[in-house]
Amino acid sequence: MTEPTPAASGTAPAPLLGASDVRRLAEEIGVRPTKTLGQNFVIDGNTIRRIVAAADIHADETVLEVGPGLGSLTLGLLDAAKAVVAVEIDPVLAAKLPGTVQQWRPDAAKDFHLVLADAMKVTELPVEPTALVANLPYNVAVPVVLHLLQHFPSLRHGLVMVQDEVADRLAAGPGSKTYGVPSVKAAWYSSMRKAGVIGMNVFWPAPKIHSGLVAFTRREPPVTSATREQVFAVIDAAFAQRRKTLRAALAGWAGSAAVAERCLLAAGVDPTARGEVIDIAAFARIAEARQAQQG
Repeated sequence: MTEPTPAASGTAPAPLLGASDVRRLAEEIGVRPTKTLGQNFVIDGNTIRRIVAAADIHADETVLEVGPGLGSLTLGLLDAAKAVVAVEIDPVLAAKLPGTVQQWRPDAAKDFHLVLADAMKVTELPVEPTALVANLPYNVAVPVVLHLLQHFPSLRHGLVMVQDEVADRLAAGPGSKTYGVPSVKAAWYSSMRKAGVIGMNVFWPAPKIHSGLVAFTRREPPVTSATREQVFAVIDAAFAQRRKTLRAALAGWAGSAAVAERCLLAAGVDPTARGEVIDIAAFARIAEARQAQQG
């Protein structure tokens, strides 16, 4: 068994879980990573340090981590932040994690908070997080990010590791071939940018695709009298059938193509344009124009 040895001050970084540690911890609790839960555990300390550095965590911050698993990233975050609150859906993994933190970071154990829950359903936490850093399951990455940004306005910035293709979509701007619903909805809450690519061999089990890092910074949504739900309804309609003009794509949402055209013109948007080329502010103006027409 590998035992953690505290690093002398100013001499070396604190120890992180390696491949043998991750496999040993999994064996101790009888866990085999499952595709259903999107479990791919990071087994490379340098990758953990890279993620934490890219997240730009300040020493006074509380970090929200989703899906901590066996604790690889958790330990790195505890080294950088004031506190970490981790949301884990798997009860077996959740039961093991506090002991791992106590063993590897005894001085930080009091600053670690564990919540056994589905991140898609969490609306309250024991501490208020200021940053989100997470290795997210590929199949739920976008809805989890949007849910957390909606329900935790205290999140000012963060870094998520997702499927590389999803990273491109989240960070895409208008006119990009990867621009779509995730791009626009994420832009309601924050500015997002691609912050790197992670190879496959730093995970156990190794996925068949690369992962991407996406950094975000919270910003205010567009100034509009329309609600977030109303704006998101326009976005969903605009991208429901790609390559359609907005006049045609929004016909069902508006009630008819003619009404959709009037909304678009009132919003200063070309009715022959496609959703792929307009930004979040334009979608907000379209929703607002529809509300104005309805009185």
